[in-house]
Amino acid sequence: MNKETLSVPEGVLGIWKPAGWTSHDVVAKARRILGVKRIGHTGTLDPAVTGVLPICVGRATRMVEYLQEMSKTYEATLRFGVATDTEDAEGEVVETADASHLTEGQIAEAVLSFVGDIEQVPPMVSAVKVNGKRLYELAREGVTVERKPRAVTIHEIELLRIDVSKPQPEVRFSVRCSKGTYIRTLCVDIGRKLGVPAVMAGLIRTASAGLTRERCVTLEELAELKRDGSLNDRFLPADEMLGFPRTEAGARESVFALQGKTLRCSALLPPPDRAGIWRLYRSEDGAFLGLFDNVPDQGALRPIKVFHPTEGS
Repeated sequence: MNKETLSVPEGVLGIWKPAGWTSHDVVAKARRILGVKRIGHTGTLDPAVTGVLPICVGRATRMVEYLQEMSKTYEATLRFGVATDTEDAEGEVVETADASHLTEGQIAEAVLSFVGDIEQVPPMVSAVKVNGKRLYELAREGVTVERKPRAVTIHEIELLRIDVSKPQPEVRFSVRCSKGTYIRTLCVDIGRKLGVPAVMAGLIRTASAGLTRERCVTLEELAELKRDGSLNDRFLPADEMLGFPRTEAGARESVFALQGKTLRCSALLPPPDRAGIWRLYRSEDGAFLGLFDNVPDQGALRPIKVFHPTEGS
């Protein structure tokens, strides 16, 4: 997507979400600052949580479903010896126990044991729907329902600090995980493995959709960039953030692509050689034409999302 040809910003922008704001609040504020209608985020953060919130603007909103599937990284603080009804420090204490016997070695081993594919039971404060109603809505009504475990992946965990000098020992760690992972539930499960109640005492999202803190701006900085006329420099093309393989089309196939037609793999460079989604570009000028699905047994790419280079945002 060629940003230079657009009259308004388009692409993906990382916002550093402040504490106390919902993700919806951030999007609404960004919409007013930017003066755009097509805008959305790629993954909800709880109001108390700060961190990276990727915002999609213009046609980039069509990429939200793919960007939000990408892994996310968090920095969490886990406190042992206490449990709350929300699994975080904001909730009411429902259980306490002596955890002073835990050693650094025991804590480290327990935390690192969760790397890999695991199952989690969504917390009652989550947005998961049960019988058409979100769990957090039921929780507000004092209703608890049975939840089915969900498979998630913990790609890696890095231990940052373990403090066993406190009556309620704490561990701070960085975790890179798949979409749908509940860090508060991970903290509770780690405590359960050690035989003590546990709670998530703090959380920061340090990376999402490939964006890190260094690539983010605050809402105050966003307003300043708008005033200075330097917004476009901070937007990233959504297509370049996706991990799908790339292929190019010549003039004839580019016309077919923009018409939403199926393309022959043999007519593209390089010819798509594996199943799945491919990013297609026009070889003449590098313009992004869209996402196409490779059907190997047919030797063809079928259109999923077509992007006209001259389309406005």
